[in-house]
Amino acid sequence: MPFKLSVVDQSPAHNGQSQSQGLHYSTRLAQLCEELGYHRFWIAEHHDTASYSSSCPEILIAHIAQNTQNIRVGSGGVMLSHYSPLKVAEVFRTLEALNPGRIDLGVGRAPGGTDLTSRALAFPHRPNSAELYPHLLSDLSGFVHDNLPEEHSFYGINATPVGASAPQLWTLGSSSGSVDLAAELGLGFVLALFIGTHERPAEIFERYKARFRPNGKGLEKPQTILSVACLCADSKEEAAYLAAPNMYWKVMAFRHGIREHIRSPEEALSLYNQLSLSDQAYYQETLDSVVSGSAAQCREELERLADHYNAEELMLVNVTHDFKDRCNSYSKLMTAF
Repeated sequence: MPFKLSVVDQSPAHNGQSQSQGLHYSTRLAQLCEELGYHRFWIAEHHDTASYSSSCPEILIAHIAQNTQNIRVGSGGVMLSHYSPLKVAEVFRTLEALNPGRIDLGVGRAPGGTDLTSRALAFPHRPNSAELYPHLLSDLSGFVHDNLPEEHSFYGINATPVGASAPQLWTLGSSSGSVDLAAELGLGFVLALFIGTHERPAEIFERYKARFRPNGKGLEKPQTILSVACLCADSKEEAAYLAAPNMYWKVMAFRHGIREHIRSPEEALSLYNQLSLSDQAYYQETLDSVVSGSAAQCREELERLADHYNAEELMLVNVTHDFKDRCNSYSKLMTAF
């Protein structure tokens, strides 16, 4: 293939089952993706969200890594604004020591939940401001790569375990907001097209590659991943049908602040007819941003996106009501490649 294919999993609670079962589905999906030949399997982080199961990606990563053999496993991503950079570094250095050469640490600035959840995660302190994120990321890189500058107030602290190789460190972004920071710190950069429907020009990757500076212990050259919503089925119509639960969920979550469970396709499509015209337009706009259709149609669109962005790797995400539909999607697509 001209590019690598990977998967990011939001650990949905499928078929009206418990969130606990959703964690086991993530493990089964990771094992399938390894069998199919996907390069990485990343776990997202969400809090107090009925539809998504993984609030502690580091624990699920450890479990998945121990139940697979070769696939790289990581976070997509740890919501760094909630946590101490030293603690995150030590958690992922431990994961890397137990699974050498297989662990990725992807971090983002989004809260992964509501404002109230952020306050609870920070208690008894206050949530970190967005302006602090560059400092958190810089400190995290310093702890992960053992290269804090001598003038740093934490210089001399060793993130343990000492002697282990460092996990690969990636910055996640849904726009150009983190691209300069990733380039300056010498980190990999992931552009998440599946978050939002706004325009993300190819110049984002070009800017990152032009400004990339190796940090001496991490990546020697810039590395990019393009993360895309992709749902593969037997036809475009079937894919749209299977995507309906997630499209309706996004309407309710992002336009009305309601984070509910994942409905069945039939229920979601019935409720679609009761939406306002503006909500229906947002639903369709979101659906149009999903790479969907037959395996051949999805492959053609993914190749076009990879060429347009000059991306070295595509990381795919999908959410369906039924777990087997996600498995079928990843299986059909890899067969096409």
